Amino acid sequence: MLKTKINTILLCTLFTWFFPLSAGAQYRNPILYADVPDMSVCRAGDYFYMVSTTMHLMPGAPIMRSPDMKHWETISYVFPRIDDGPRYDLLEGTAYGQGQWASSIRYHDGKFYVWFTANGAPGRGFVYTATDPAGPWKLLSRPPHFHDGSLLFDDDGRVYLFHSTGQLTELKPDLTDVLPGGINQQIFERDADEQGLLEGSSVIKHNGKYYLLMISMDWSIPGRLRREVCYRADKITGPYEKRVILETEFDGHGGVGQGCIVDGKNGEWYGLIFQDRGGVGRVPCLMPCTWTEDGWPMLGDKDGRIPNDTTLSYMSMDGICGSDDFSASELSLYWQWNHNPVDQAWSLTDRPGFLRLKTSRVVDNLFVAPNTLTQRMVGPKCMGTVSLSLAGMKDGDRAGLSAFNGDSGVLTVEKNGNKLSLVMSEQKSVFDKTKHAISRVDMTEQARIPLKKELVYLRVEGDFTNGRDEARFSYSLDGKTWIPVGLPIKMKFDYTRMFMGSKFAIFNYATRSVGGYVDVDSFDYSFCDASM
Repeated sequence: MLKTKINTILLCTLFTWFFPLSAGAQYRNPILYADVPDMSVCRAGDYFYMVSTTMHLMPGAPIMRSPDMKHWETISYVFPRIDDGPRYDLLEGTAYGQGQWASSIRYHDGKFYVWFTANGAPGRGFVYTATDPAGPWKLLSRPPHFHDGSLLFDDDGRVYLFHSTGQLTELKPDLTDVLPGGINQQIFERDADEQGLLEGSSVIKHNGKYYLLMISMDWSIPGRLRREVCYRADKITGPYEKRVILETEFDGHGGVGQGCIVDGKNGEWYGLIFQDRGGVGRVPCLMPCTWTEDGWPMLGDKDGRIPNDTTLSYMSMDGICGSDDFSASELSLYWQWNHNPVDQAWSLTDRPGFLRLKTSRVVDNLFVAPNTLTQRMVGPKCMGTVSLSLAGMKDGDRAGLSAFNGDSGVLTVEKNGNKLSLVMSEQKSVFDKTKHAISRVDMTEQARIPLKKELVYLRVEGDFTNGRDEARFSYSLDGKTWIPVGLPIKMKFDYTRMFMGSKFAIFNYATRSVGGYVDVDSFDYSFCDASM
C-alpha cells in the first residue's frame, strides 16, 4: 500500500512539472470529499503544504502535501497532544468542537511556521516551527488567543497576525509574543452589507499590496449565500477597500466560503475554499484564481462558478484515509484519537500484527471513553470494516465500531458475565454547555444479538449523496457473509457539539473494572467513485 501511494505521488509530481494545472483545467469538486476545514496553504519549491482544523482529535493540525493542489497526502501532524487541562483527557469536561482551530501555515527563510489558537479555556495560542514539514515540529511559543489568525512575514522583516474581524496585531520578529508598542489596531470597519459572519482571515502580499480574504455570511438576509470577500490596501494599516470575489451556489449545497489563495511555481494561482456539506463535514473545493486588470483576485471559472467536471471521478482520498493491517511499528497517519490518548492503554507490539486497545478507565458511555480511534468518513460513499478479536474482554467491557458524531450510530460488543452480545444503537450526546461536558447520552437500542464466537467483523457504510447523510450497519462471523442490523442512522453536522464531519471510530472501554482488551486485526476502508 505504501509503495503504491509513493508511486502515485511521484507520477502526479512528474505530470505537474510537465503539464501545470491551468486556470481552465477541469476536475471534480469537492477536491477532497471529506472534513478538511479552515485550510491554510503555502508553497515551498515544487510542493504545496496545507494545514487544517482537527479540534479535539490527537495528534492534531495535520500537514498535507500536494504537487498539484489536487492529489493530497498527510505527511505529519504538528503536535501529538494538547495538555491544557484535564478536559483534553476527557476528564472534568471535554474539548469537543474546541481545541486546535483555524491554523495558518507559512514558509519563511527556510523554515515552516504554523500558528493556531486552542479554543476554550485557557484559550492561548501556539506557534510551531519545522525545517522539514514532515517533522519533527517544535513548539516555539504560546502567544495570546487570537481568533482565526493568519500570519504575514512582511518584506521589511516585520511579522503580523490578521485576525478576528479586521484586527491587525504586530508580533515580535521571533514570533514569541506580541510586539510591545507595535501595531495593534482595527484596520477596517464593517460596511452596511457586512452585518453577519465575517471571519476566517487569510492574508497574502502581492505586487506590493495587502490582500485579506474572509468568509462573509448573513443568515438574516433571505437568499444570501455564504461567499468570499477580499479587502485590499496599499499600506498594511489601510485604508482597505472591499470586493466580493466568490459568490455562487455549488452542487445543491449552498455557497462556498472560507479558505485561501496560493501561487504555483509557473505563475498560476489557485483558490482552495470550503463548503459545508452536512454529515460528511466541511469539504475543500479547488478553483482557479484569476487576477483582474485592476488587481483583484477573482475566484472560480470564467463565470465565477466552481469548476466541476461530473464526467470525471472524485479525487482519490487514499493519501488521507485508508485501510490498515496494524503491522507497522507506528500507528498510521490515517488515524487520530478522540482527545488525548492514554498511551499505556494501546499497543502495536503486545500482539504483533494487531492493535491492542486496553481499558484504562471506568466510564458509562462512548463519548467520554478514552482511546477511541478515528478517521474521516468520505463522500459520496464509503465503507469501513473492522475485525475484532474479543478473547481479552472482561465483564462490563464495551467494544466496537461507530459512525461517530454528536449523534452516532454504534455497533457495540457487550461482555456481561461470560456472555457476549452485539448491540446496534443510536446514541445522542447531550451537553452541559456551562461545563462543556456530556450530561447524558440518549440511547435507542435497535437490535441485540447473542454472539457465540470471539471473533467478529463489524461494518459501517456511509452514504452522503444528495444530502442523504446516512450510515448503515452490518456484521459477519466469517468476513464473508454479511447480515444487516438496525436502521440507517442520520449523520449530522452540529456546530453546537462536535463541530466536525462524521468519523469511523473504533473503541473499547470498561463500565465495571479495567484490565480487559480487544485486538484489532484490520480495518478495511473502501471508497466509492475515486480515481487514481
